[in-house]
Amino acid sequence: QVQLVESGGGLAQAGGSLRLSCVASGRTSGMYAVGWFRQAPGKEREFVSGINKDGGTTAYVGSVKGRFTISGDSAKNTVYLQMNNLKPEDTAVYYCAQGPTSLRAQVPHSPQGYVYWGQGTQVTVSS
Repeated sequence: QVQLVESGGGLAQAGGSLRLSCVASGRTSGMYAVGWFRQAPGKEREFVSGINKDGGTTAYVGSVKGRFTISGDSAKNTVYLQMNNLKPEDTAVYYCAQGPTSLRAQVPHSPQGYVYWGQGTQVTVSS
């Protein structure tokens, strides 16, 4: 079992920044990917960004490219999502998730590609 805990959410003004953290604990082995998803009220859960364990493969949804940066710290079992130039449309609950992958594989974009999920952290961006 793997437990994921997100933190770093909060209230920001448009143009501001937040950094989300996802700390993993429990048994983790093999190749895996960590993804960030978000879900706004009345909308489906959306892939935001992801990174493979090797750190060399990342992915972003088009709406956050150039504004968000994902990174990982293996020693701390933590994946970060640095969010800059925030927009009101970024308002959502952000979830991190972990799922199996393989070396040099693409980062999964579908929620079905992930097995473990955190509880989520609220991000609210005011205009």
